[in-house]
Amino acid sequence: MAEFLDLHSRTSKVLRALADAAMRRHGLHVGQNYLLAALWERDGSTPGEVAAALNVTTPTVVKMADRMTTAGLLTRRRDDRDNRLVRLWLTDTGRALQKPVEAERRLIEEKVTADLTETERESLLNALTKVHRAASELLREPIDHGDSATT
Repeated sequence: MAEFLDLHSRTSKVLRALADAAMRRHGLHVGQNYLLAALWERDGSTPGEVAAALNVTTPTVVKMADRMTTAGLLTRRRDDRDNRLVRLWLTDTGRALQKPVEAERRLIEEKVTADLTETERESLLNALTKVHRAASELLREPIDHGDSATT
């Protein structure tokens, strides 16, 4: 089913380019909207908690948080109970981006699925959820490079 991988890859790249262009209109760089979304969901998370939620490494979140702190979107503060922990907190500027960013993402979704019926949209989301789950499970398993077709 190589055609699935090829089509999915090409589609992902185009959708990512659309989303990135939309986020740049709000002054955000690649991926920063995901960090913001994690904090909109749970403000005051540690970089490790955000990294786990986004399936990226903690150093990736720390680098992104550096840039976003400089841009005035978030602040870092030591945890009240455990001084070893740093927590990421949204500023008013970071919080104010939630509605326009979410609206922009909804608009893209509506436009790229405009030719689909409601049933097709539901089927697409169900199928992608299953593919995502299977791919995530494969990431957690050691990969067997043996050729099972010859055994």
